Amino acid sequence: MIFENALDFFLRMDTAKMLAYFWPFFLLDMTRYLLLDVVVISIYSVKNWFQRDKIERARRQLYSEKPLVSLIIPGKNEGKHIPRLAESLARQTYKNIEIVIVDDGSDDDTEEICRKLEQEGKIDRFIRNEVRGGKASAANTAMRFSHGKYIVHIDADSHLAFDSVETILLPFYMDPNIGAVGGDVRVANTGDAFVTRLQGIEYMKAISTGRTVSSELGILRIIAGAHGAFRRDILNRLHGWDVGPGLDGDITLKIRKLGFRVVHEPHAVCYTNVPKTFRALAKQRFRWDRSMVRFRVRKHRDILLMNSNFSILNFLASAENIFFNLVLDFKWWIYIIQIVLFNPSVLEYIFLINLILYMLANYLEFLVACALLHSSMRRRDFFLVLYIPLVPIYTGIYLRIVRTYAYIMEFLHGASYMDKWNPWKVSRVVKREKL
Repeated sequence: MIFENALDFFLRMDTAKMLAYFWPFFLLDMTRYLLLDVVVISIYSVKNWFQRDKIERARRQLYSEKPLVSLIIPGKNEGKHIPRLAESLARQTYKNIEIVIVDDGSDDDTEEICRKLEQEGKIDRFIRNEVRGGKASAANTAMRFSHGKYIVHIDADSHLAFDSVETILLPFYMDPNIGAVGGDVRVANTGDAFVTRLQGIEYMKAISTGRTVSSELGILRIIAGAHGAFRRDILNRLHGWDVGPGLDGDITLKIRKLGFRVVHEPHAVCYTNVPKTFRALAKQRFRWDRSMVRFRVRKHRDILLMNSNFSILNFLASAENIFFNLVLDFKWWIYIIQIVLFNPSVLEYIFLINLILYMLANYLEFLVACALLHSSMRRRDFFLVLYIPLVPIYTGIYLRIVRTYAYIMEFLHGASYMDKWNPWKVSRVVKREKL
């Protein structure tokens, strides 16, 4: 009955009233996250087809040169994941690699596992930091003890598809102005829990499709730490990674500010393990969302200023992120308050119609992701379609509450500087230096 009444309520609206009630969907989300995705992914697919010869030339050049590639893997308490990662690296089609693992003060069996892998020749170098310095410190240590022309940063709880190293290197041979390439990150443990299945859908939309679209538009703002390739000469110029949650987005913006391109390669596949409970996921996203304020609004606010180094694409890369993630997040709460205060009699209809609109949009976005990734999707990924009706609640309510709280805490208290993700002594210095 409520569905029929809601449908009748929706069909009786004229255009002006429909926009008044559902403007976030029709004016913003449908345009930015659906129509634009369809257009850009269609163009990307056609372009890729015409670039087949260029891609093959890049592959031949890569194998002709055969540069040493350093796979650096910083981690803490990830011993249970490292054997599978090492196995996936041993199967890579590109063989001229060195594997450097840095254990950042683990108190599990990481050291024993890695020492054994080193003795067996499955990794090239293992370094243990007895005192934890944080992920950036571990990554910089790994970089210092590596020798490759290209550096591929991989999270210790991840593993790679068999051709990922080869595929993530090809863009460097297609454009000499590319400074970093982001690999595609997908959820490894989708079958573990209800929340991991929702994250599986989210990663396909936000990373596989979303970052491909941003890359094609020239406004990609993050190279994922789980799987990202960098030119060593550029990392040396930047002195590696800076400390702090959100260091992936930070290094990406710094590379952009040097004038280099950053791109996403959706067919260089990395599988990562995601939180298995909503509580653990909230802690992860609380850290990620605060970093947006810390790095885009605070540390790299110069990108938004009309100075001598101004770049319209760099400006758009940050401005788009701030507008859609920060400004519209608070605007959404204003929208909800407005509906509750001024239209309480039709509140349930508006909620139900929004749910249906976003559910339909998510189905279409899932189809776009499938079209983009069809050759590299696992069978179980297709079954995620069964959980799409719940995605609007997951992203529109649960993640929005976490995100809003993170923004407030970062603006009011600089909460990222007190995060246990970094050692307190490191965070204290970073806060003093305003990094």
